Amino acid sequence: METTRVGFVGLGIMGTPMAGHLADAGYPLTVHDLDAAAMRRVSDGHPAVSIAGTPQALAAQADIVVTMLPNGEEVERVALADDGLIHGLASGSLLLDTSSSEPWLTRRTAEALAARGIAMVDAPVSGAQIGAQSAQLVFMVGGETASVERAMPLLRRMGRAVFHLGPLGAGHAMKCINNMITAVNFLSSAEGLVIGKRYGLDPAVMNEVLNESTGMSWVTQNHIGQRIISRTFDDPFKIELMVKDIGIAMALAQKDALPLPVCALAQQLWNTALVESAPGSGVSALVRWVEKQTRTEITRGGGSAI
Repeated sequence: METTRVGFVGLGIMGTPMAGHLADAGYPLTVHDLDAAAMRRVSDGHPAVSIAGTPQALAAQADIVVTMLPNGEEVERVALADDGLIHGLASGSLLLDTSSSEPWLTRRTAEALAARGIAMVDAPVSGAQIGAQSAQLVFMVGGETASVERAMPLLRRMGRAVFHLGPLGAGHAMKCINNMITAVNFLSSAEGLVIGKRYGLDPAVMNEVLNESTGMSWVTQNHIGQRIISRTFDDPFKIELMVKDIGIAMALAQKDALPLPVCALAQQLWNTALVESAPGSGVSALVRWVEKQTRTEITRGGGSAI
């Protein structure tokens, strides 16, 4: 039986299975979310799990608190608000933020926590919903070595790989860079498939070729066939979150005045796709936008040769 008391804040599509893995591992677990139904679902599946009404109440029952929230502003609010974690965590406690957050906000939150003797580690993830459900997430970690080692048993329960990239904020920097690269791959893959479709090629076969060739990427392996060619467009990851991560990466680039024309154009196009998509759309809305611009759907079968 694990003895480290764990709190988990943020029970969305990623946080719910992540918290479940910790409960299954035997950690004394307390959860909090603004959605009461989400908390009940976790406690119904794991009767030993406790529910807390506020972040402060949760923190009072935890040695390590894990957050999985939409952005750094939400993490900062949960950590530092009047009913925040900072008012319940004891000196020597640890905040493990697995959200996709802005590095500068992470450092600001950590400074406030450090004044109370509370450490912080940033450990955003890659692997999407399926990775969270199967405990196959990849963690990109930033923080002091001692704090990272303290968080390691939890990370190992929730994922398959952990990379310590440097001091606090390094994990969040890597996450936004990863998503920026994914966004460029997404856009180029969609446009390439449109070219082939219009020439008469079958996008399903094209995607198979890409996955055996140098054009292969996570997008072609895990997304094009499953959600685009299938026409399900059932993305759990929202386009607004991808655009947010692109913006974080570009803000880091602009800080050093880096000329990045490909990424800058990708940011512009993703922003346009977001504006022209329905609220709450998944990242496949980017492909729908490309299809609309080109008047070409990426469906099975050959198109008309041009």
